[in-house]
Amino acid sequence: MLGWALTFLIVALIAAALGFGGIAGASAGIAQILFVIFLVLFVIAMVARAVRGKPPV
Repeated sequence: MLGWALTFLIVALIAAALGFGGIAGASAGIAQILFVIFLVLFVIAMVARAVRGKPPV
């Protein structure tokens, strides 16, 4: 998921450099949403691992 977020961020940067404002904005928005989802899932995984008794990585 983090890879997809970085991909959309790169697409947004390239689109912005070429002057495609709408595509750049949409790609940046998608990248932000994917990054937040990644962070939430990462925290949930770390909490679940700690609850099971295994130390966090």
